[in-house]
Amino acid sequence: MPKSKRSKVTTLSKTPVRSTKASKVALVNEVQQQIDSYDHVWLFSVGDMRNEGLKELRSQWRGTGRFFLGRGKVMAKSLGETEETEYQEGLAKLARRIKGPVGLFMTSHPVGETVEWFESYSKKEYARMGASATQDITLPEGPLLTPYADPPMGDPFPHSMEPQLRQLGLNTTLVRGVPSLNNPHVLCRKGEKLTSEKCRILKLLGVQMSEFRIHLGSRWSKGEGFVAGEDKATDGDAADEVEDGAMDEDED
Repeated sequence: MPKSKRSKVTTLSKTPVRSTKASKVALVNEVQQQIDSYDHVWLFSVGDMRNEGLKELRSQWRGTGRFFLGRGKVMAKSLGETEETEYQEGLAKLARRIKGPVGLFMTSHPVGETVEWFESYSKKEYARMGASATQDITLPEGPLLTPYADPPMGDPFPHSMEPQLRQLGLNTTLVRGVPSLNNPHVLCRKGEKLTSEKCRILKLLGVQMSEFRIHLGSRWSKGEGFVAGEDKATDGDAADEVEDGAMDEDED
């Protein structure tokens, strides 16, 4: 009689176990190696954090800059939090400014050109729950069209979407197989906090009300030391976007 597969014992002794302490030490060493490689270390914060946006930035700066975003305590330890432990003179002042979801950007690109590049960079994104509406949107009576435009133009939603649209709070019915509004519907007013349902409707309508951008704050430069800047605090959601310890995702 063949042996039952149910009684098979699987050993986990060879399953690799990630050492949190070892990974933090490795990241500290990596940050310090990059400090040696680049002329400037910038402190940055993110407006409306998105992983895709950060990946795009990493791709654009590949070979000329490195981004580190993760646990603040680990990054601060990499720089050295006191004059006695700082990796290079002046880095402790930068380390003490690491508060909240901020990151480190290292590059040898000229300071003025770097600031100008980031000030001009932004990427439109779909809003998340809790974000503020950037414009008034009222959906007119009649067929619901996407993408949203005023005056209305675009393609009608498929009939199969009608139950979902009603579930999101739109008073729709099928008219000749097209989801249609029975009355004009005020979706949002400028400045109001968006609900989860409204964010989903805006995404279905192709309306992007958020913006991903990087704000550069204080920096440290070789031969110059610490230079104070305007360090902006961001909301806690940015930290939630990054896996614990995943400070750097660049691949050389």
